Amino acid sequence: MKTLKEFDDCYESLISSNKSYHEKSDQLGMLMTEMEKEFEIPILKSKSWERENKAVTALYRKISISRDL
Repeated sequence: MKTLKEFDDCYESLISSNKSYHEKSDQLGMLMTEMEKEFEIPILKSKSWERENKAVTALYRKISISRDL
């Protein structure tokens, strides 16, 4: 079980790594999938869930925005 801080640390480490953009994007996607499982992020957007889990939502969005799509 990872904490939100551990997910954020993984994100920061990955972003600052020398990996290619494609590799970073793939790994960020895997990090998002891990978060979905760990924090039970709903598949469909839920405003009530987001309100109750603001820190998780903020990190999840930050990771999503950082992906090279």
